[in-house]
Amino acid sequence: MIKIKKYAAIDIGSNAMRLLIVNIVEQEGKEPQFNKSSLVRVPIRLGQDAFTVGEISPENIDRMCDAMTAFNLLMKVHKVQSYKAFATSAMREAYNGNEVVEIIKNKADINIEIIDGKKEAAIIASTDLYHLLNTDQTYLFVDVGGGSTEFTLFSNGKIVHSRSFKAGTVRLLNDMVHDVVWAEIEKWIKTITEDFEEVTLIGSGGNINKLFKMSGKMQEKPLSYIYINSQYAFLNSLSYEQRISELGLNPDRADVIIPAVRIYLNAMKWSGARQIYVPKIGLSDGIVKSMYYGKI
Repeated sequence: MIKIKKYAAIDIGSNAMRLLIVNIVEQEGKEPQFNKSSLVRVPIRLGQDAFTVGEISPENIDRMCDAMTAFNLLMKVHKVQSYKAFATSAMREAYNGNEVVEIIKNKADINIEIIDGKKEAAIIASTDLYHLLNTDQTYLFVDVGGGSTEFTLFSNGKIVHSRSFKAGTVRLLNDMVHDVVWAEIEKWIKTITEDFEEVTLIGSGGNINKLFKMSGKMQEKPLSYIYINSQYAFLNSLSYEQRISELGLNPDRADVIIPAVRIYLNAMKWSGARQIYVPKIGLSDGIVKSMYYGKI
């Protein structure tokens, strides 16, 4: 006997908002299967507001309301049984973040929870990450967002250290990550990894997923530090327009991909990692899994 449940996750990030709808297939005696039914991404760069002027602009509040109304209708059409909507860095820092949550509740009938970096990292870690972790190896998990980057060190399949830094792609684009923040990240990574002989990176986020897709590699194969470094130089050699026309990048991806790659490169350099694995995981996947297993 097969049962199918429909769950949805809304991820309100600093660079874009996503609606993920998942079919959860339950069969007696078997592990539940999580099959992606639909993924919609809307490029509303909330971080541009939150990190530069400290509030979400009226224009972007209207765009958010329209997007959330559309998400609500899509969930209805898909017959979604349960959903969670989480907002991260940009909404955390905008002084009118809670006010925006209220407006969206009234206009689009979507309940949004603003979460901190620690909860964000924990939700992402509850995805298929544990299936990737060879128990005898050490991994530095790096999730690069628009407003912040979450770092989690895994050793023997367990979380040893976890920290969120205000160094994200939208912040970097606006030249808002000072040298002191980079120095802090470098010191923290070097300190937590010094006792481990070999560290491998696991990368999460839209930009590293795009870079991985461009490499044409099989999903379970890693990318090397040398490859990432050469791609960084290549992307920097192209203009913003060329990255859109020649590489087919979305306009809201073509600018943030460079600062994102810079973060991954630095994390590899400071941890001594020579390889980075890029599983298809993210906050929205983690939300669905956490809902299903009753963690949130």
